[in-house]
Amino acid sequence: MSKNIQTSRGRATLATVIATALALLVTACESGKPPAPGAIEQAGRDNVDAMSREHADDTTVASEAAKIAPQRPIISERLAYAEVEDELVYGHFAFPADMVEPLPAIIVIHEWWGLNENVRAMADRLAGEGYIVFAVDLFGGKVAESPESARQLMLSVVENPEQASENIRKAYDFVNTTAGAPRVGSIGWCFGGGWSLNAAMIFPNDLDAAVIYYGQVTADEERLRAINVPILGLFGAEDTGISVESVQLFEAALERLSKNYEIQIYPGAGHAFANPTGQNYNAEVAEDAWKRTLEFFGHNLGSGSADDS
Repeated sequence: MSKNIQTSRGRATLATVIATALALLVTACESGKPPAPGAIEQAGRDNVDAMSREHADDTTVASEAAKIAPQRPIISERLAYAEVEDELVYGHFAFPADMVEPLPAIIVIHEWWGLNENVRAMADRLAGEGYIVFAVDLFGGKVAESPESARQLMLSVVENPEQASENIRKAYDFVNTTAGAPRVGSIGWCFGGGWSLNAAMIFPNDLDAAVIYYGQVTADEERLRAINVPILGLFGAEDTGISVESVQLFEAALERLSKNYEIQIYPGAGHAFANPTGQNYNAEVAEDAWKRTLEFFGHNLGSGSADDS
């Protein structure tokens, strides 16, 4: 194994529910001793501060990642999938135009700017690779236009994480039960990367793959112990918001627990090197990360064709 990439054995259990009912409540709980009261919340607030520093001079301009057209024709639509405080929550649903049978699904979790057009474009790119894709909205329909507004939106989720967890449960239930996806993965950037890991904790035996693009991670073995989800983590060596030290501690915990994971730390890359929004895009690194992402999903979810589902 190389210094920056390690893979342990084992695969998560496949989810195989096929039905037509719309979004029912899925309950999942974590096992093990809970961390110290307030520790998770404080780590979340610290992460908000770190992201605020990383994106202090950033803008909401679309990166090159969001300008790449899907590999094949896709169909997409705005779709309600949850209700929060008596308000419907809408996500972005996309799938290949030639889909006949249900395909594996990927839940897309937006960066700290929210579910904007750039994230929807990335969801369309994934759908073009042969997947059902559902981009969730953890900000209740709000989209940030500045680093300060993004900070406030991200902080609102940190202060009420169970609401976001329930949001993820609803999204999973939609793609698994309503869309009939035989396998389900998750992916997120920055804020969404941390929530992709959280999705693996919410569905420790049901999610089939989780991709983390420089999201907040943890070395808390009690939180990680129950996870039976293959994990791909993609990080930048020059990221001062998600430090290399924190990634290495996360990797060491996964290794001790004999989890199925791959960690890639890119030399010279900073935070948000593959974000669909912002000015930190690194084309060379992002292209390699995208290739690894597709290979990882192909291995754990299927090749993106109905015949492999």
